[in-house]
Amino acid sequence: MLNETKEKILKLYHEYPRTFWIVIAITFIDRIGGSLLFPFFALYITSKFEVGMTEVGVLFAAFSVSSFAGSTIGGALTDRFGRKGIIMFGLIASSFSTVAMGLIDSFQAFFFLALFVGILTDVAGPAHQAMIADILPEEKRADGYGILRVAFNLSVVIGPAIGGLLASRSYLLLFLSDAAISLLTVILIAIFLPETKPEAHPDAPQETMAGTFAGYGLVFRDAAFMLFLGAVMLQVFTYMNMNTALGVYLRNEHGTPESGYGLLLSINAAMVVLMQFPITRRITKYPPMLMMAAGTFLYVIGFSMYGFVSTYALFILAMVIITIGEMVVSPVSQALVASFAPEEMRGRYMAISGFSWGIPFAVGPYLAGLIMDGPQPHLLWYAAGLVGMLATFAFLALYRARGKEAGKLEILPEVLA
Repeated sequence: MLNETKEKILKLYHEYPRTFWIVIAITFIDRIGGSLLFPFFALYITSKFEVGMTEVGVLFAAFSVSSFAGSTIGGALTDRFGRKGIIMFGLIASSFSTVAMGLIDSFQAFFFLALFVGILTDVAGPAHQAMIADILPEEKRADGYGILRVAFNLSVVIGPAIGGLLASRSYLLLFLSDAAISLLTVILIAIFLPETKPEAHPDAPQETMAGTFAGYGLVFRDAAFMLFLGAVMLQVFTYMNMNTALGVYLRNEHGTPESGYGLLLSINAAMVVLMQFPITRRITKYPPMLMMAAGTFLYVIGFSMYGFVSTYALFILAMVIITIGEMVVSPVSQALVASFAPEEMRGRYMAISGFSWGIPFAVGPYLAGLIMDGPQPHLLWYAAGLVGMLATFAFLALYRARGKEAGKLEILPEVLA
């Protein structure tokens, strides 16, 4: 049995190039730092500055709006100059800004810092996504993004549990730990990770910087891509509550401590580590839009449950249902974005795809805060379920209208065109 497992691991390892595994290892290390801090961000703000979730929502909105600018700049720079340097810059900027956020004592100053931080730290986002698409052929990307999610969530198994313990002592420790891990990641990238940007065709005309940014017009005119992002955006309005409102809701309404919320996130991550890759390999043979609809419907069930269950065992059950949906949705969605993008425009497509996450995170926490600060905070979860149903119907509509012939991920853009 042990030899059989070892053979499977070695076979999986040899299916992918060495550079891919370097990216996976570095992502794992970097995300340990992020998973220490981000799940407790809303808890930190409401506790440190004594504000409600409405104020937290405004802060998230400001951060997301500035992130749009950072991502847009980063996508163009990624296509023009490459991936590695942009990622390193983003990590260094993130490290120093994280420490600054941990030291600030004024909510107003924290708000203005968030505007600045959003621009700097999200510059690297498109480069991260483009790098996987650079390394892997199209038929391997869904599996590759699945493995990336395993690495990401393996770090989340560790991070929130440790973060909950650190937060019970000092929130500043969370910020300092995240910053230190970001700087370590910069060193590892500089030493071990090569540049992955494909070389331009020798006969291709040299694009000016203005032309690089003008290329975003082509992305917005890609109708199939924009319809897909619209459906994803509705889906994220439901999902984003897991990392923004859920911890505060469980604390305020059910007395669940930070460590209890951290355990829920660790369960989510552990399931992904154990189940993501086999699930991804099984679902890629089905029409991707149908898989997006099925996974989103599981979100509807899981998030709605938080509106009417009141025991920790049922909180865990809801998280299990959400996680199964997440394991279906996430790698399919990432592979679809990569398959839409022409090789020379991957950074810009990745940047625009980030809007489908950034807009919900800009608006959603504020709207959630209005409900949570009202007399019936449990209504948030019914609202999340309703929006999730709209997303489910949107994916089904795309499937019925254009996607029935698309049995493989790699042919979807042509089918939708």
